[in-house]
Amino acid sequence: MRASFPSKTSSRRDFMRGATGAAVLCAVGEARPVAAQADSPVATKAIPHSGEHIPVIGLGTANDFMTRPKGAERDKLKKVVDDLLSQGCKLIDTASSYGEAESVLGDLLSDQDRAKVFLATKIEDGSRKGGLAEFRHSLKRLRYQQVDLLQLHNVENPHQDLAPFRDWKGQGLCRFVGVTTTFKGAYDAAEAVIRREKPDFFQVDYSLADRTAEKRLLPAAHDAGAAVLTALPYGHNSVFAAVRGKRVPDWAREFDATTWPEFFLKFLLGHEAVTAVIPGTTNPAHLADNVSAGRGRFPDARQRQAMIDFFTTL
Repeated sequence: MRASFPSKTSSRRDFMRGATGAAVLCAVGEARPVAAQADSPVATKAIPHSGEHIPVIGLGTANDFMTRPKGAERDKLKKVVDDLLSQGCKLIDTASSYGEAESVLGDLLSDQDRAKVFLATKIEDGSRKGGLAEFRHSLKRLRYQQVDLLQLHNVENPHQDLAPFRDWKGQGLCRFVGVTTTFKGAYDAAEAVIRREKPDFFQVDYSLADRTAEKRLLPAAHDAGAAVLTALPYGHNSVFAAVRGKRVPDWAREFDATTWPEFFLKFLLGHEAVTAVIPGTTNPAHLADNVSAGRGRFPDARQRQAMIDFFTTL
């Protein structure tokens, strides 16, 4: 199957290049979260099939974790992972197809308390024999005997059977099973699998710039009781390009959004089917921005429509 990786085009890093800290935020008309919000806990949402709650902000590892870092680069990645966990977040998503990302995470998480991490990975092979071999290789690279979530990556077969995944769950190799897609051409297949197999989790590309998943996939996941993770929540960072030089609207303070990262992530978290967002970053400052989106209020249906209307006029 095909792997999907975020583009580096029009990245948030490029958007903020040339200035740092408060200077950048002033340049784009943003204000930092107030202290009360910064000190509040990150919200959690329930995994429907179990009732277990997980924090709504996670970390994706495509691209930037794909090569083994050394020296200062490793220190920066280590800080991102440690900062995520120290803020009470715990979901980290990777894949067997993300280069060396599983091995990199195995190294970075080696000194962390297992209970502090909700570790998710993805395999490409949906067969019993091939999938198990790939999964065991992932466990070896991650240095874990069990992951929290095992996902079949970019499901393409509408008749895909998740029985092998449930068997591995029964053997204690994973706690939850799921499927993913980031390809529009595979959306019909993904919907068929979700409705028939009712996985614990479903991961899909979804952002304010690309709301295709709202039409059928999010309702299907909601009906099946699948927790939803949103890949590419910044739409290959196209959302930042769209608001370059613009201020966050004052009315966004109604749901505690004062920065663009908060605005874009809170839009997703305001959807009833979305459980958590998993933006990828290797920048500790950007991680802090992402985590802040999990605090305070989320937009209701009326406010989300206002966000859509605002964005479509840019």
